[in-house]
Amino acid sequence: MKKVIVLLLGCLLLTGCTSKQEKQIVNVLNWSSYIPDEVIKDFEKESGIKVNYGTYSSNEELLAKLSSSKKGTYDVVFPSDYMVELMIGKNMLEELDTGRLTNYANIDKVFLRQSYDKNNDYSLPFLLATSVIAYNSEKVPEITDYKDLLNPAYKNDIVLLDDERITIGAFLQALRYDINDYNDEHLEEAYRFYNQMRDNIKAFDSDSPKSFLITNETNIGILWNAEAILAQDHNPKIKIVYPKSGYALSMDNYVIVKGASHTDNAYKFIDYLLRDEVCQKIIDDYPYISTNKNTSNYSEEELRKILNNGSYIKNVSENIKKFDRLWAKMK
Repeated sequence: MKKVIVLLLGCLLLTGCTSKQEKQIVNVLNWSSYIPDEVIKDFEKESGIKVNYGTYSSNEELLAKLSSSKKGTYDVVFPSDYMVELMIGKNMLEELDTGRLTNYANIDKVFLRQSYDKNNDYSLPFLLATSVIAYNSEKVPEITDYKDLLNPAYKNDIVLLDDERITIGAFLQALRYDINDYNDEHLEEAYRFYNQMRDNIKAFDSDSPKSFLITNETNIGILWNAEAILAQDHNPKIKIVYPKSGYALSMDNYVIVKGASHTDNAYKFIDYLLRDEVCQKIIDDYPYISTNKNTSNYSEEELRKILNNGSYIKNVSENIKKFDRLWAKMK
């Protein structure tokens, strides 16, 4: 009988230890090259919470990973604007309690109350990215817009983002259509535009397109602004252009996944990233546009111009299948 009691006590103690250990983690899924390792390590050291950190290269990949995972696998993810709206519609996100975020006031109000989540019930802005054209001015004449990339002299010399909505959107904008246009004829025109550029495209890459410019594998890229800035840091001859016909704005957001297993830790992780000094570390390494009002890395005038001339990707509901089919043809 004593042996049974001892065994039972042992099991209870082991269960208790396991439960406690499981609570000291947070499962995060984020874009590649978005939060410095130092920030993750500092959070772990301060909080005692282990961060299990995974990455994805597109919103569609994020959705696929969440959809194929069992409930509770992930706690915090960082979807872009249109994907937030789509995930809300699929009941994939927890409503946020901003009262649990001591650093909530650090968010610049200009980035709140966007169309995809008007009351920020489910999401809060993390960083704003823009698509740009970057080119090596030592090797390539001046580029101002997407149509310049059709020049046959640029054969096998362009890297594009491996992101269907951004890249197809760029082709639509090149033709002066809206970035979210899903008219069949307009999409077919976008495909023809792509075909004109096809021989010039060396690669599709969203993880580190800057590497192609840094290593001179290509002299031109359509990539994210921070990637372009980092490439320019390596080579000052690289010029960054906001295309005349338009470009994408992509707001990435903090959200907590429905059924998250570590909700308390998720709030602690988000609150840590909302700190001024932590946000500064992030944009120092990955210079996207800060949504923290105390660490702004663009002037008010620059920011206003960027926001006025860019376009957010929007949820196109069932019409996403048109983009999927077109992307499959391109890839």
